[in-house]
Amino acid sequence: MKKILALLLSLTLVFSLVACGDKETETDDPAVFNWNIGADPKTLDPSLNGASDGGDVINNTFEGLVREFNGEVLPGIAESWEFSPDGKTITFHLRESKWSNGDPLTAHDFVYGWKHGMDPLSESEYSWLWEYTNVVGSFEAVNGESLDDVGIEATDDHTFVVQLKQPTDYFVSLTAFYHFMPLHKDSVEAVADGMWAKTPEHAVSNGPYMLTSYELGQGLTLEKNTNYWNADNVHIDTIDAKFIDEESTAYAAFQNGDLDYIPDVPPSEITRLIAEDEQYYVFPLLGTYYYSFNLDRELWQNDDLRKAFVLAIDREAIVEAVGGIATPATGVVPPGFTDHEGRDFYETAGAFGIETDDSQFDEARELLATAGYPNGEGFPTDLVLIYNTRDDHKLIAETVQQMWKENLGIEIEIQNMEWAVFQGTRKAGDFDISRGGWLTDYMDPSGMLSLFTSNNDYNDPNFYNDEYDQLMEDSMKATDKAVHFEKLYAAQEVFMEVLPIVPVYHYADDMYVKNYVKDWGRSVLGSVDFSRARIEK
Repeated sequence: MKKILALLLSLTLVFSLVACGDKETETDDPAVFNWNIGADPKTLDPSLNGASDGGDVINNTFEGLVREFNGEVLPGIAESWEFSPDGKTITFHLRESKWSNGDPLTAHDFVYGWKHGMDPLSESEYSWLWEYTNVVGSFEAVNGESLDDVGIEATDDHTFVVQLKQPTDYFVSLTAFYHFMPLHKDSVEAVADGMWAKTPEHAVSNGPYMLTSYELGQGLTLEKNTNYWNADNVHIDTIDAKFIDEESTAYAAFQNGDLDYIPDVPPSEITRLIAEDEQYYVFPLLGTYYYSFNLDRELWQNDDLRKAFVLAIDREAIVEAVGGIATPATGVVPPGFTDHEGRDFYETAGAFGIETDDSQFDEARELLATAGYPNGEGFPTDLVLIYNTRDDHKLIAETVQQMWKENLGIEIEIQNMEWAVFQGTRKAGDFDISRGGWLTDYMDPSGMLSLFTSNNDYNDPNFYNDEYDQLMEDSMKATDKAVHFEKLYAAQEVFMEVLPIVPVYHYADDMYVKNYVKDWGRSVLGSVDFSRARIEK
């Protein structure tokens, strides 16, 4: 029977001091785990990474102050922590631990790692995240002011103190995210452009595993880190990981026994696997799949035209085409976020006048005519929709292409690109329409909505709106939870009035795992975790 696991999706995660299980009896044969990561990650530097593939590797090679495992926030490098009475100061007490090369790990490594992510010289695409941490001085540091004024301090080797501008419910759980890892200074500075983390001799880490080989475009090898503080409870000796971004190829390798875990399956297999295979899992996932209009192109500055494209697709049909496990999207924020009154943010925000079925095609055609292109007449014939190579992205692009042709009389070319090329092209703004997708980094709707602020490197549609920026800034400055959420609701209203994207669906997370792989886990944000996994053949 299908295993559908419901994970905790609330602002307050369960904090636990549970130990990680008893050590198993060792065998003479090394335990080897065969994992498909997907695309070759752009980077494995925790401060620079902004993609789920790199994040999955980092989650297994590094450990932050805490480790989030299946919804529980567990002590990581921090054995304990406490808050000041006003909630603005958090003191983390670090355990004795080491880096993979045997060097002692101290609170100073967290100070270095966090400031490395903030430093403009690091050119981290993820530096915008610091605005939403509420760490004193971090936003200013990201914008070129002094790193010395940031509210983080190692008061001794095992005490790390964080000063916040206001109490922030999700902050401790946020420190499990890869951008908040400690870094080994000598390693980071040994190789330029973050490539140290892909270079085995310099890839010093502090998590359950360490990198021992990396072959561009092919795969990598992780070995058990015997210097990890909880190494006695790490049961896999070697992880042999592949970079296979074609779902059908990875699926065939799994069926042939060459892979033990794949992060997704071909859409055509989903219905059967749900019904027949207990090795196939589906999880809720806090994220949204969409297409970005490039608002720098004069064509897309026409409000009626953008809305016509938004209303001319049948989201329910698209979801069904890719396996039926996702939720049709009419906005940015997915189900699963709770507001100050305990309501689901997604349900409370509403659908912004967008239906999920085929009932608005006539309205889309009327809008197209109002925009100056009745029945598609006179519309440019050279527009291209780009997406990164993967079976499901191809299927969705082809489906949307056909819907726009049938419902608007407009033909859009579609073009796939390898992951690295796609990321560069999209970031450079060299596109007409581009596939987009985002998974939140923390348990607050701002984790989704912040993506489209003017200073965010992942604002692919180039949406610049002063009212939106102000609402987002006000939401993060608010000390009252009601005001915080009031501003977030208003920000999404502004965004959906402009419609710089075509919302398609809210993600579900599927994976295929051999039944002899036990005790693997994942975070509520979707990162896989093999820190406790065992192979029982």
